[in-house]
Amino acid sequence: MRRDTVLVVDDTPETLGFLTDTLDHAGFTVLIATDGESALALVEQITPDLVLMDAVMPGLDGFETCRRLKGEKLLSHLPVIFMTGLSETEHVVQGLAAGGVDYVTKPIVIDELLARIRVHLANARIAHGSRAALDAAGRFLVATDGTGRLLWCTPKAKQLLSELFPANGDEAAGLPPNVVRQLTGLRHGGGLAGARSIIEVGGRKMELAFLSSTGPDELLFRLTETSTVPDEQLLQQTLALTTRESQVLLWISRGKSNREIGAILAISPRTVNKHLEQVFVKLGVENRAAAAARAVRSLTR
Repeated sequence: MRRDTVLVVDDTPETLGFLTDTLDHAGFTVLIATDGESALALVEQITPDLVLMDAVMPGLDGFETCRRLKGEKLLSHLPVIFMTGLSETEHVVQGLAAGGVDYVTKPIVIDELLARIRVHLANARIAHGSRAALDAAGRFLVATDGTGRLLWCTPKAKQLLSELFPANGDEAAGLPPNVVRQLTGLRHGGGLAGARSIIEVGGRKMELAFLSSTGPDELLFRLTETSTVPDEQLLQQTLALTTRESQVLLWISRGKSNREIGAILAISPRTVNKHLEQVFVKLGVENRAAAAARAVRSLTR
């Protein structure tokens, strides 16, 4: 069974020895660093599952070390728990503002520390698993902080952004100011899930939709490129259908029955069914649900 790896960053030998023994006995693999620079160098070689960070160290302190860790795309998910003898509110706030998920005060209560470690490891696994699932599903999703700064995006969204904004379509470059304004406007204009906005770029249209808050300062949005071509024409072009077949398929994808489609198109339900049979053959599917799913994929591609 895989052991979770914890990086302990502290400049005190006694604390390092105590935590190493305790964590090893609790079933963790332990890495150690005696200062911030050493910690940053170590994580370039090995990515731990969690970091225990002393807040006050000579040279690069724990707060700045955490900020630098969080500034790295591949490490931004890493949970950091601060250890400090400073219990004043401003130091707690400083640690959380730097990107820490929690803090414990010295002298450390072992049972409490282990409980916090296990909770944050479980949360990190859930978050990482959810994001991996979204990536695998090919969704066009983007996550930003409250100011509109791009935190991460799925591969599909990254590809779309790079096409629409060649100089800005990645996490490092961020998003163009006009897109940031759109995203923050969606969030602060009521913050309702499903709120939408449209932006036009070089003759192409992109719909921005706010989905939810997925963290203390993480907002999730869906991107959809909307076509200027009518949906039925798009289905006709992409699926090699006749005009009437594409009309029938479009209404099937919108949940209409044969009788309802017949009324909309001014044809009999029997004629609707005949067109639908041809659609099944051309698409290589066996039922309405599969045909509708194929239509939706074509319209949202």
